[in-house]
Amino acid sequence: MKGLIRFFIIAALSTSASSLFAQDTLPHFSARHIGNGRVIIGWMNTFTNINQISIQRSHDSLQFFKTILTVADPKAIQNGYADNKAPNDHMFYRIFYAMEGGSFYFTPSKRPIQDTAGKMAVQPLIPGDKKASDTAKSVNGTTNGNIAKKPTFVPSFYVYTNKEGYVYINLPDADSKKYSIKFFEENNTPLFEIKPIKDKALTLDKANFIHAGWFNFELYDDDKLVERHKFYLNKDF
Repeated sequence: MKGLIRFFIIAALSTSASSLFAQDTLPHFSARHIGNGRVIIGWMNTFTNINQISIQRSHDSLQFFKTILTVADPKAIQNGYADNKAPNDHMFYRIFYAMEGGSFYFTPSKRPIQDTAGKMAVQPLIPGDKKASDTAKSVNGTTNGNIAKKPTFVPSFYVYTNKEGYVYINLPDADSKKYSIKFFEENNTPLFEIKPIKDKALTLDKANFIHAGWFNFELYDDDKLVERHKFYLNKDF
């Protein structure tokens, strides 16, 4: 199995998050306080010529910003970061991003808002799923067409596909954990398992998954389930 899986080591990140929330598109970004001193910064990138994205934090909205992370893969369409070391939940955040050719920009700064998504953010719904239709019902079981919204897929923070279509594994605290990942077909037929994982960031060749479509995975720390989620591989091979 080791011969089947090809790993390409990517620069490491520095912390972890329990989920990746729906993001705004740069130069906009989301900042959410999810409790226990954790702030999730998330964004979507549509720039093809971007070569650096850094997250900055300050006590002030206009100055004294300090870079707390430069992301490993700035071209990833969806990305996010969990700030577990903020002095408080009233800090200001902004994103610095630079383009090929030397131009660079700062987003407007913002304070995190209190997240109220609860477990829905950890268990995203897929369009067409039975659970998706259930969200259009009110608490008494009737459909309210005025407020029902089509749910959107929220990628995992830990395992997701990057712009090139490869499966990217983001485990910032892997050196202090006993991570393993089990991969499955959409019908939960087992594919393969990777263990132990000590690299903080890995890329799996998409050829390991044989075909395009949805795949499920389970991430464990030792024997404890950390996340059960899915990802989609486009048909380009």
